[in-house]
Amino acid sequence: MTPVLAIGMMSGTSLDGVDVALLETDGDRHARPLGALTRPYAAAFRERLRATIAGGADPRAIEAELTDLHAEAVAALLEELGRTSEEIAVIGFHGQTVLHQPQARRTWQIGDGARLAERTGVDVVFDFRSADVAAGGEGAPLAPIYHAALAAAAPERPLAIVNIGGVANVTWVGPDGADGLPRLVACDVGPGNGPIDDWVHAKTGADFDANGVLARSGAVDQARVAMALDTPFISREPPKSLDRLDFTHELAEGLSPADGAATLTEFTAAAIAASADCLPAPPRRWLVTGGGRLNAYLMERLGALTEAPVDPIEAIGFDGDRLEAEAFAYMAVRRLDDAPISFPETTGAPAPLVGGQIARAAL
Repeated sequence: MTPVLAIGMMSGTSLDGVDVALLETDGDRHARPLGALTRPYAAAFRERLRATIAGGADPRAIEAELTDLHAEAVAALLEELGRTSEEIAVIGFHGQTVLHQPQARRTWQIGDGARLAERTGVDVVFDFRSADVAAGGEGAPLAPIYHAALAAAAPERPLAIVNIGGVANVTWVGPDGADGLPRLVACDVGPGNGPIDDWVHAKTGADFDANGVLARSGAVDQARVAMALDTPFISREPPKSLDRLDFTHELAEGLSPADGAATLTEFTAAAIAASADCLPAPPRRWLVTGGGRLNAYLMERLGALTEAPVDPIEAIGFDGDRLEAEAFAYMAVRRLDDAPISFPETTGAPAPLVGGQIARAAL
């Protein structure tokens, strides 16, 4: 299809806020980022969201507020970029994951697509994961189809693109196939920032370990890390996916704040590095996106544990804070064209599947 302007939004398992991005794309080979911003959640809302995900409240109680915060983020981006809603073909609205149990064919991302369409005046694609999970897929990760569109900027193949959010996932981008598209394999690989953030919050009140300073000051309990790496999920072949709470900070219980942060950070890095054993061939390069790439200590540990260079995604000209939001803009355009977003090699779906429901804005 002809390239259009699309907005994508992501509220990830790190619970830090709404990332919103504008993308010019045809949902295929053309993807040109045009600007983005992040709207951090207020501390009180973040705490309510954290409690909701932990099972302490009904997710529907904050769904309208969450949706309205996304609408405000769209308005802020349009104002900053000097654009109007009439120029936007579609919004890709991921919402907030509050439950992900693909083995039980259950996944739940709160966010009211119809309300967002009404508030913004733009058609909205939402509920991207349910069709995949209902068909027997893992429902995650979904960004690999966007990673494939970006792969031309990184000539090294095979390449691993790692997203470190609340959980960590990897996209393996291999050589191009007969159709001219790169071969893809993807899966969640283990914890990301989630357990580290929760530990630091519980022990210090901070929302995260800024730049890994606390972890760097501690000592890793290698026996605990080895035990955690023996968890069956770590060595399981793709496809596979995680709920944010499948790995918690329980691994660090009984340790000092610094030693606990060091141990949880080591486990995150080691689990990502161990994913190489589940991929078709060792990556020649690892590119990291998501909040984890801003943790210098975590990046150092990942670099020490892998056998190839580790760099932030900025090394090939993309913004690691916006990549997932851009991905949902890209996938929303694919939904308008009835093009698949999940595949047997990325989620374990039985066949390539179209994902997402469409909420039309009032005329």
